[in-house]
Amino acid sequence: RCFLSIPQFLLCILPQKWLQAIDLPKEVYQHLARYVPKIYCLGPNLNPQSEDLLAQLLLQAPLEWYLCGEEPSLGLAKLEQSNQPSQLCGHVFKVGEPTYSCRECAADPTCVLCMQCFLGSVHKEHRYRMTTSGGGGFCDCGDTEAWKKGPYCQKHEPNISDSSQEDPLANLSADMIARTYNIFSIILKYAVDMLTWDKEDELPQGLEPPERGDTYYCMLFNDEVHTYEQVIYTLQKAVNCTQKEAVSFATTVDRDGRKSVRYGDFQFCEQAKSVIVRNTSRQTKPLRVQVMHSSVVAHQCFALKALNWLGQIIRYSDALRRILCQVGLQKGPEGENSSLVDTLMLCDSKMWKGARNIYHQLFMSSLLMDLKYKKQFAIQFAKNYERLQSDYVKDDHDREFSITDLSVQIFTVPSLARMLITEENLMTTIIRTFLDHLRHRDLQGRFQFERYTAQQAFKFRRVQSLIGDLKYVLISCPTEWTDKLREKFLEGLDAFLELLKCMQGMDPVVRQVGQHIEMEPEWEAAFTLQMKLTHIISMMQEWCASDERVLIEAYKKCLTALTHCHSGFTDGEQPITLSMCGHSVDTIRYCVSQEKVSIHLPVSRLLAGLHVLLSKTEVAYRFPEQLPLSELSPPMLIEHPLRCLVLCAQVHAGMWRRNGFSLVNQIYYYHNVKCRVEMFDKDLMMLQAGASMMDPNHFLMIVLSRFELFHIFSSADCRKRYNRENANKDVVQQNSTLIEEMLHLIIMVVGERFAPGIGQVENCDELKREIVHQLCIRPMAHSELVKALPENVSRISYAHTKPGVTGRGLYELRPECAKQFNLYFHHYSRADQSKAEEAQRKLKRQNGEDSALPPPVLPPFCQLFASLVNILQCDVLLGMLGAVLQWAVEPSGGHWSESMLQRVLHLIGMALLEEQQQLESNSEDNEVTFNFTLKISRPGEAPSNTPSILALLETLQNAPHLEVHKDMIRWILKMVVSIKTMRERTAAAPSPEGAGHCQEQTVRDKDKAERKRKAEMARLRREKIMAQMSEMQRHFINENKELFQQSLEELDASTSASQEHSPSSWDSALVCVGPRRWRAGGSERRQVVTCILCQEEQEIRPDGRAMVLAAFVQRSTVMSKNRRRPPHNPESYDPLFMHPDLSFGTHTGSCGHIMHSHCWQRYFEAVQAKEQRRQQRLRVHTSYDVENGEFLCPLCECLSNTVIPLLPLTKTSCRYFSEQPGLSLWLNTTSQQIKALHSAQRKAKPTNAAATSEILTVEEYPPPEGFRLDHMPLNPYSSSIKEMLTTFGTATYKVGLKVHPNEQDPRVPIMCWGSCAYTIQSIERLLVDEEKPLFGSLPCRQDDCLRSLARFGSACWSVSSLSTVQSHFVRLLSALVPDPQVENSPCIVDVDMFHLLVSLVLSYPALHCQDSSGLSVDAAQLHLLHLVTVAHVVQILLSSVPVELTMEQESGEVEREEEESVGLLYNTLKTHLGSSLREVSSGWHLWRCVKTGILPFLRGAALFFHHLNGVPAPPELQGNLIFFCHMLAEPSHSVSPYSLSSSWRSYPRESNRLIELPEDYSALINQASSFTCPKSGGDKSRAPTLCLVCGTMLCSQSYCCQTELEGEDVGACTAHTFACGAGVGIFLRVRESQVLFLAGKTKGCFYAPPYLDDYGETDQGLRRGNPLHLCRERYRKIQKLWRQHSITEEIGHAQEANQTLVGIDWQHL
Repeated sequence: RCFLSIPQFLLCILPQKWLQAIDLPKEVYQHLARYVPKIYCLGPNLNPQSEDLLAQLLLQAPLEWYLCGEEPSLGLAKLEQSNQPSQLCGHVFKVGEPTYSCRECAADPTCVLCMQCFLGSVHKEHRYRMTTSGGGGFCDCGDTEAWKKGPYCQKHEPNISDSSQEDPLANLSADMIARTYNIFSIILKYAVDMLTWDKEDELPQGLEPPERGDTYYCMLFNDEVHTYEQVIYTLQKAVNCTQKEAVSFATTVDRDGRKSVRYGDFQFCEQAKSVIVRNTSRQTKPLRVQVMHSSVVAHQCFALKALNWLGQIIRYSDALRRILCQVGLQKGPEGENSSLVDTLMLCDSKMWKGARNIYHQLFMSSLLMDLKYKKQFAIQFAKNYERLQSDYVKDDHDREFSITDLSVQIFTVPSLARMLITEENLMTTIIRTFLDHLRHRDLQGRFQFERYTAQQAFKFRRVQSLIGDLKYVLISCPTEWTDKLREKFLEGLDAFLELLKCMQGMDPVVRQVGQHIEMEPEWEAAFTLQMKLTHIISMMQEWCASDERVLIEAYKKCLTALTHCHSGFTDGEQPITLSMCGHSVDTIRYCVSQEKVSIHLPVSRLLAGLHVLLSKTEVAYRFPEQLPLSELSPPMLIEHPLRCLVLCAQVHAGMWRRNGFSLVNQIYYYHNVKCRVEMFDKDLMMLQAGASMMDPNHFLMIVLSRFELFHIFSSADCRKRYNRENANKDVVQQNSTLIEEMLHLIIMVVGERFAPGIGQVENCDELKREIVHQLCIRPMAHSELVKALPENVSRISYAHTKPGVTGRGLYELRPECAKQFNLYFHHYSRADQSKAEEAQRKLKRQNGEDSALPPPVLPPFCQLFASLVNILQCDVLLGMLGAVLQWAVEPSGGHWSESMLQRVLHLIGMALLEEQQQLESNSEDNEVTFNFTLKISRPGEAPSNTPSILALLETLQNAPHLEVHKDMIRWILKMVVSIKTMRERTAAAPSPEGAGHCQEQTVRDKDKAERKRKAEMARLRREKIMAQMSEMQRHFINENKELFQQSLEELDASTSASQEHSPSSWDSALVCVGPRRWRAGGSERRQVVTCILCQEEQEIRPDGRAMVLAAFVQRSTVMSKNRRRPPHNPESYDPLFMHPDLSFGTHTGSCGHIMHSHCWQRYFEAVQAKEQRRQQRLRVHTSYDVENGEFLCPLCECLSNTVIPLLPLTKTSCRYFSEQPGLSLWLNTTSQQIKALHSAQRKAKPTNAAATSEILTVEEYPPPEGFRLDHMPLNPYSSSIKEMLTTFGTATYKVGLKVHPNEQDPRVPIMCWGSCAYTIQSIERLLVDEEKPLFGSLPCRQDDCLRSLARFGSACWSVSSLSTVQSHFVRLLSALVPDPQVENSPCIVDVDMFHLLVSLVLSYPALHCQDSSGLSVDAAQLHLLHLVTVAHVVQILLSSVPVELTMEQESGEVEREEEESVGLLYNTLKTHLGSSLREVSSGWHLWRCVKTGILPFLRGAALFFHHLNGVPAPPELQGNLIFFCHMLAEPSHSVSPYSLSSSWRSYPRESNRLIELPEDYSALINQASSFTCPKSGGDKSRAPTLCLVCGTMLCSQSYCCQTELEGEDVGACTAHTFACGAGVGIFLRVRESQVLFLAGKTKGCFYAPPYLDDYGETDQGLRRGNPLHLCRERYRKIQKLWRQHSITEEIGHAQEANQTLVGIDWQHL
């Protein structure tokens, strides 16, 4: 009360007092000193609600009064009104919130929109990308620099009127500005002081509390080193709390960064601290704990509140925001870095998570939203960059909680980034900071990453964020360059070259000879660095390309750096001279296989990139004088890239086997799409650049020398000598592979012209070629294709090659693109190459073309690279080609390989195409210098006089061992002919064209004839084989004549028998219930089956060995109409009557595989024994739980947990209908039998005097004639069948009620009948939902299962106690026919009639077996069916009275009668029940209602009796139903006035479906992002998961929502499955876009989600971010699995197929 009287005083007097104060800060501090400790931190349990309320009243309200000078609500409203709304959205993203980026319009990938802005923008029609935010970024709507077009959504569209960007402060009075300035500076200073305060026991001056108590908090801080488990365990020991409290502490610490774990005096808290420190300091640094005085904690709490308050206040007006920015950035008295913003930034790593989050958000909503101050803040950020990064590297919190994470908000704004480069030299700063952190170098100054400690590895990961910052700075290329920008960029490039120089030649390798390497060297760090820098190197080249002056300078700098790198390398290598084919060249002696060689050459690769850019931008031709091209030494340029390529070749040839996997991995990444753009591709470009400036002969000789093949090709008679030399098989093999690789390299050097700048092509040509070659391997899905393309390329749209997308979303190659196929495409791996070759040859064969794969036509080279074509006609190459062909002609030595020949043919083909192109494009006067055809026709010189290449090819054309290459050789010879004719034509222009043409024609005709001959031979061969086969078949039949004869006779007999049986109308034959029903003859009754384990056949007989069916029993809620019903207590629950809402059922399914019972028992024992052994060896789960009786079917591995015995049809006495009693007579007899049973039971009980009178009354009911109570029926079944009956019964009871097995329990038979009824009901619903006919459409496994279930049900009384089953029957019947002896019979509306029918029919035999009066079971079945049907009609009439309709339909004569009968029945009910039924005039409505309502019941009954009595299925179903419907007009005398329950149900029951999902996936993500964890007050859930059965959103996979279930901690999803799905659950993990199936606690699997992108693919984990839409087909498939009860089976199959699924702790999800 005292508190409540204060506000008036505060609100009126305080602000007045403050307005007049001379020293305002002191006044405000006094107020805070007095009230903050009284409101906050008053005890161990903080109470945020009351704290917030009081803080609002006592602390914030006075500040607002002072600020506005009037009632705050009025003042702030006025401010808001006069404020111009901001054009920037600035919405800060929460964790998991959806963000959208436009692939077409975003300036860079970091530009994102929030959901609201996105929906109101133009981009939702474009190709957008959707991701979930990690939290902390903000929406870029309204930022014109972030979007190429459409920067505003509808909400933030600027008004045309206020285009003049006036100063927002103009609207405020000077007085208001001064007040705001005062209050903001005081409060911000207070907050900054408190948050950066590091003393635990005292407060800043002016804030000491009036009175100090001895109250302290033991405060635990978060770190990223200790796990949840360690923290929980430690807390339980230190502050002896329960597991649950410890979990809650740990969760809060993880979320907010700190939490008080104990409150009390200093000693008490200090003791807890020492325990925590002692317990956590063993392995790592200890947890951070502080004992803090409660007043310090109180002020820190309020400081956070104050920052929040500032964030809220500035939303009212841009003017207030601007003032806050001024206050924050104003320099203090200390000068540099003294503003409040600087203080906060520099103390960032000392603060806890919660404080950091709050002040980062304040920065975002103030500094980053005000364009003027954003610039100033960026400058301060850049000035402090080095310190901030060093703090971050030492700090252990993740990047998202560090101030350095704001770099993405600043550096990605192009104008800011340029300004920071020019004014603060940002590029150089970032690179230098990066270099400072990587100190490990070797003697040459290169990075050394070997054997990192965990600490260094952690630091290395942190330092990589600097590369990210550099990427942000370079992300958008400048269009206009200023001199200052050029200067600073080149300065940055210098620093970058320093970095690359440290990488040039790092991690060198030396070939191991003799023994295998002992320690795998560290290689990953270097490649991680390379991958991170790949983008940056590409961006640097883009920047250089956009300005000619910069490009020239960069080229010079890079060349200098490379020369500097090389100067140290060439010392010890001796010069040698190589000569061959009349040419000689000076080079150095160097063997890759003996010296050090490194795969990292970033400096030479950057130079290669720049060299190509010189060619592309044509700078090389316009300013040749400015470029040092003449000073270049081509051999030096190609030396290192060539070594690298030779290393790859030698690794392929198996020469480096002893160097272990690290080298194999390096080679893999060198070629991999992630790295190849700046590694392999650039090495190739460098070779091309070098070769274009050298004599081609010299180039090839150096290549041969580096490949260590020079000695093979250089000897004069190499063509012959090579065969007889080295007998060492390994060396020969290696040399063959090396020759292949070297030829491949030459093909690539001459043929790779698709990079703009090397060939005359555009960027899109290069991309198109990549895509074509990927699709040549096989049709691919979009995501595969994107993965196979380099990242910076994959931003380009695919519109130009979008072949028809087939149903599965595969791209296929258009036929016209196949011409571009190049077998030696440089990005193919070996596997890809052979797949592509096979696919293309197959395609050609299908189209009836020859299978040659000639090289494609290539674009011309650019001027700078034009001389490369001369490699194809130089002497050295011709010598090599001749040698290989010669070896192929005489293959005795075996030192050549077919792929070597294939490459040679490809090279010859390339040269011929080149010549043809030059001839075609040649203008009249020029002489074509490229004359390959002439050179290959010349024989070798004397003395050896070797044949010419052409002659060799002609010889090879007929060589038998080269069948595969014939087509190619033929193509080459054809080309030679056509080129010669072209040359002759140009030499003698007027000569007629016919000659060449006709020659080609004859060649073609020859070809055709050859092909025809082959096809004819193949046809003859096929016919011969077929003839042989049919001959063998005839022979076999003759031998086994008598066997075939026998089976044919049997077949005849069976068909004739069935014809005799087939009656004239189905009516008399296929009735499946009642005395007139169809009876099986002897042959139909016989059933012979085969055991899947021992393969023996066995007839099913009651006294034979038992045959069983593997089955799986599970609890189910699939048909439940009431999921809220609390689960029953299994010990006391009585399952006799099933409630119509079917809230729990027991479903039995089977895979349909049959075994002997003893075979199955042996198999199961073996499984158990194996499981015990496995548990001792390995502690992992299997997909089945043996302790619960689970096993996998031995044949199909389907999950099963019991077996159903197969039983024969029961024999029934056949008396005619006329002799059987009618319904009333039968009811009479039955009620007499029941009374006799009652009296017998009474007698059995021990009596006392009081009961004698009752005995007298009992004796009045003698049993009716023929009903012998003392008669104990014989059990017809053999012992093994009885055992199996018990097994299945007990299993159903155990699973259905979740109790321990107990064979004697009276509920066992009830559960079996219930399972039978439930399974039939669920199958009937399934058939309706799929619109299939009732009979004939079930798979045989379900048919077998239903048959076995129904027959098992009718036999299970034989293994239970007779009196139990009889009493069940009595109670069941009493629900229909009231019985005074039975208490608490349920109301007729509360019983599911189909369950009742099944239970009555299946329990009746227990009564019938004591009756010898000749009553037939069939009649009883019919009467029971009538009774239950009438009861069901009554149920329908009671519970679904239709709404009155205006129109009355006309109906036929028969219908009339029905309508009248129903009306009569309804009126009878009305007289009994009186007012609780409404008046209904129309019989038609009632009849329609009854007809639709009763159909499911009748269909179920038809299925049940069909399987129980083994009647064949009728030809069409409708008749069967009419047959039932005729019995519906029975008079209803069995209805008595029951009390009606209030729950109204409608019949027929609707099938349950899974919940409706939204069409667009982003709606789901949005729903999930606003979902908060129900347990941890308002905290966002990390893994929101949607139950697809009932639509509940759950907080999965987190400690906060774990609950206890049967003594175990389980996650929210597992707990929910038991409440909603009886242990089975289907969930959608929203952030991962994954469907999760759970069954029980230990089983689960992931399943493809029903959401697809436009390319027809799912995106699990939302990695690609394409828009996703619901695919109804897939969702129906999941729904079908659920309705069929196949979820558990699906999980079993998934876990068997993928062992990693077994190890996941599903219960924690």
